[in-house]
Amino acid sequence: MDISVNKYISDTGFCSRREADKYIEQGRVTINDNIASKGNRVKTGDVVEVDGEPLKKKKATIYMALNKPKGITCTTDTKDKSNIIDYLNYSSRIFPIGRLDKLSEGLIFLTNDGDIVNKILRAGNQHEKEYIVTVDKPVNLEFIKAMRNGVKIMGVVTQKCFVQQEGTNRFRIILTQGLNRQIRRMCEALGYNVEALRRTRIMNITLKDLPPGKWRYFTKEEINTISAMVANSSKTGNNAGNTEGMDE
Repeated sequence: MDISVNKYISDTGFCSRREADKYIEQGRVTINDNIASKGNRVKTGDVVEVDGEPLKKKKATIYMALNKPKGITCTTDTKDKSNIIDYLNYSSRIFPIGRLDKLSEGLIFLTNDGDIVNKILRAGNQHEKEYIVTVDKPVNLEFIKAMRNGVKIMGVVTQKCFVQQEGTNRFRIILTQGLNRQIRRMCEALGYNVEALRRTRIMNITLKDLPPGKWRYFTKEEINTISAMVANSSKTGNNAGNTEGMDE
């Protein structure tokens, strides 16, 4: 590493390069206890401090999409033998955004960016999640209409949503809600049991070309699109009773 001191400061996420120049001009920046001046370079092993506080290198943000197989639990609790973290065995700390039931499969996001987790999980964001669901008996028009218009589960009526028959026992559903085990509970309320549930899309990201059990990083374009989609979301907020914003 050999970069200018203002770029080093901005790369840590402490402030912009322009603001870093002001700190340097004010004599508030040191490199190895020597007051820095504009144009100084920072090399590997150098200690850069602002107002006597060492600057820590910012962690690179990780955003990944996993096609979760059945039997993996969306928990970071390593006491659970089927936990998603041990399954991935990734080199640094990451955590899932929302969850899929152990018996469900399909798309789930993982990241080390707590800020984007909060934004995506907020119910007010109304982000779409798309699923293909197989049930234990043939679906009919009455069932499809009921699913579309809302089903009473857990003391509330689910929001209206897109539902389309895809086969004798199979349908596609797009949710913006994320109540706990929502699709399974909706089906059970109408006398059906879910035999297979696969999430195929979250927001702008799909399972395309991602085999079961495999993962990939988001592309730059995907990150930019998601950032734009959550731009109006505050970091904290009332989930309006929706405690699992990315559940199925």
